[in-house]
Amino acid sequence: MLMSVDDSVVVVIDVQERLAPAIPELQAILKANELILKTASELSVPVLVTEQYPKGLGHTVEQLRDFYAEKNVFEKISFSSAGCASFMTALKETGRRQVIVTGIEAHVCVQQTVLELLADRFDVFVVADAIGSRVDDNRKLALERMIRSGAEVVSSEMVMFEMLKKAGTPEFKKLSNLLKEND
Repeated sequence: MLMSVDDSVVVVIDVQERLAPAIPELQAILKANELILKTASELSVPVLVTEQYPKGLGHTVEQLRDFYAEKNVFEKISFSSAGCASFMTALKETGRRQVIVTGIEAHVCVQQTVLELLADRFDVFVVADAIGSRVDDNRKLALERMIRSGAEVVSSEMVMFEMLKKAGTPEFKKLSNLLKEND
């Protein structure tokens, strides 16, 4: 199935100040997150953000903060975002069934969120180049498990192009220029 602008919501999980520096390939992961968030912003796709125990792990990294409203940030202590009642209420209130997931760590908070969202009958798209773990083997194992459980694994560019659907629009021109800037 294709991702749809009208039925999608982006969920950014725990890309936080004190956790992010431990993630290999962090800059590439942040660039992928930025591309998704800029796409969501340009196409009016809702964005929800979670932060695991921000008192200890800090808030979402500054590089991503311009792309979502503060009211859409949910503090949690459960590893799964689905364990945060206010997050789940906000997610369900969007009325959207396709959840595009990014974040860290892939084998903990991302995976547990994805598995619970799948169990709740959401269509989940995990953005492989926008997730990370401190140990890459953990990331790979998490991706394998999420695939086996029914998640679709996509790239940040796949998200952008599926949302755009066609060339020749002002949105296409603006977003495709982002790819040129990142090369």
